Amino acid sequence: MATGDLWVFGYGSLIWRPGFDFVERHLARLSGWRRGFCMTSIHYRGTPEAPGLVLALDESAEAVCEGLAFRVTAEHAEAVLAYLRERELVSSAYEERRLPVTLEDGIEIEALAYVVDRGHVQYIGGLTLEEQAAVIGRAEGSSGRNLDYLMSTVEGLTALGIHDEELARLASLVRHGEPG
Repeated sequence: MATGDLWVFGYGSLIWRPGFDFVERHLARLSGWRRGFCMTSIHYRGTPEAPGLVLALDESAEAVCEGLAFRVTAEHAEAVLAYLRERELVSSAYEERRLPVTLEDGIEIEALAYVVDRGHVQYIGGLTLEEQAAVIGRAEGSSGRNLDYLMSTVEGLTALGIHDEELARLASLVRHGEPG
């Protein structure tokens, strides 16, 4: 790997819609963080009047989040970083961190990841799956229905062989609860 290359850890929409060019992509694990619908969305999957929910990495000592690590060449790193900042930091609810991520072959790299700022007004940890399902079932924003975001993430994870029990249960609740 060339010096200056950028690694990016994807755990939600970056899995199924990275939006940038990369030269490598690997299954990866991030310890000490969990993927969850713990952030309200007032731009992409909801509105200020009717917020949706989006995934964020929430710190949890015993957790492990499975996702993807993308390698971007040094030549394109600055442009990709600018793109990600525009996409992910739209309301400053995420914090940009460089965290140790383990690739599927056991190699540890440092990857850029977007984690939730628990002090931000959009942080909403602790909702039950039923509460999350009610919000996700009705919310819609400039990027479409919140339900589509959930289902695309579950499908993207499944295609990679990653089973996220909580997201699978949530998808089932939203589908069978027919909210909205």
